[in-house]
Amino acid sequence: MSQYPALRMRRRRQAPWMRAMLTEHRLHPSDFIWPLFICEGEGEEQPITALRGVSRWSIDKLVEQVKMARDAGIPCVALFPNTPEDKRTEDEALNPDNLICRAVKAIKDAVPEIGVMTDVALDPYTPHGHDGVLAADGSVDNDATIALLTQQAVVQARAGADIVAPSDMMDGRIGAIRNALEENGHTNTAIMAYAAKYASSLYGPFREAVGSGDRLKGDKKGYQMNPANGDEAMAEVELDIAEGADFVMVKPGLLYLDVVARVSDTFDTPVFAYMTSGEYAMIEETAAAGAGDRDTMLMEALTAFKRAGATGILSYHALEVARKLR
Repeated sequence: MSQYPALRMRRRRQAPWMRAMLTEHRLHPSDFIWPLFICEGEGEEQPITALRGVSRWSIDKLVEQVKMARDAGIPCVALFPNTPEDKRTEDEALNPDNLICRAVKAIKDAVPEIGVMTDVALDPYTPHGHDGVLAADGSVDNDATIALLTQQAVVQARAGADIVAPSDMMDGRIGAIRNALEENGHTNTAIMAYAAKYASSLYGPFREAVGSGDRLKGDKKGYQMNPANGDEAMAEVELDIAEGADFVMVKPGLLYLDVVARVSDTFDTPVFAYMTSGEYAMIEETAAAGAGDRDTMLMEALTAFKRAGATGILSYHALEVARKLR
């Protein structure tokens, strides 16, 4: 390699056109999956206090949001329900007429060309806020939870979900869900495994959005991953791919870019990263405090996902950014 002064790296940065020409990683609207929160009612928009600029939408309003996503070039939306208090039971997760299934059907009727991803987990339904069935000792029963998750995934696939996304971190659930989908004729329904989901402190605003935060008894460290572990994430990803995951996810994303990069470098499977509600809030609240330019911080953060090797990004900023990129 040439040395200074024959090689001056700054020559490559001297003008905007040259910097643009030499950019290694670019964002595109098709990089995004847009998470959306659903509530009951009609004509409803419910701002989420902890997520500045994000709301829950009734199904009629949700469809309008999805149409905007399509027009901005976003290929897929991810749905998360805020289940009414009187329906917070595990059985409601299996109800083919529950909030998320009705939302999927409405989107597929009105905007059939956009992809729909659904959350396979029990925390939006359980009165205790955990992602599974509680055993007598208060721990989450892995196998009893899988029995419900497989049924939940089939119900969502039957409603029209293109991708089911188990976010629970139970052992063996990907294989069980894959088998159940095959047995019920949903051979084209894809699975996005939350393969490396950490027991993070960054989920608080999300839990407010789905109404599970105040209900949570204890923590989720018995099934979500230790934030100190990287090698364990590789084992989790390998297992989920072997069981039939079509895509894998790392969550949180921004604070775990090293894990995203390792997964991307190691496995020949699309890897997605979720900019969590807490990471979203970091940018919004920092900007609101006048400690940095919001748009610059946002684009830098999102580009970091691509640089780390992410195939796609789940981001609450997706619509705004996709429109700018268009």
